[in-house]
Amino acid sequence: MQINVSARHGHLSPASQSKITAKVSRLKRYFNQLTALNVTVDLVNASLPAVEIVASAEHFHDLVSHELSSHLWRSVDGAVQKLEQQLRKHKEKVRDHKHVQALHKS
Repeated sequence: MQINVSARHGHLSPASQSKITAKVSRLKRYFNQLTALNVTVDLVNASLPAVEIVASAEHFHDLVSHELSSHLWRSVDGAVQKLEQQLRKHKEKVRDHKHVQALHKS
């Protein structure tokens, strides 16, 4: 899985980039078919950093989460949490769909 961290209207230190990469890499355990995670931190307003995460997966459309908070790490955690919920919901739908098909074949 490829993880890209970028900043708009500002700069992120290498330590911040690696910490963000570590936080978003946890998303792989919710859905194995993730191919890429693109994290964009928008620092146009320094007091309200915005975080956007775009998750690309095989055979599925991109999932996007946004979070705006007064602190960078709250924004990152909020965006990761929103994406976790989307991935869980998708995985549950896929699992339930396969289960229903198996019942009809019997």
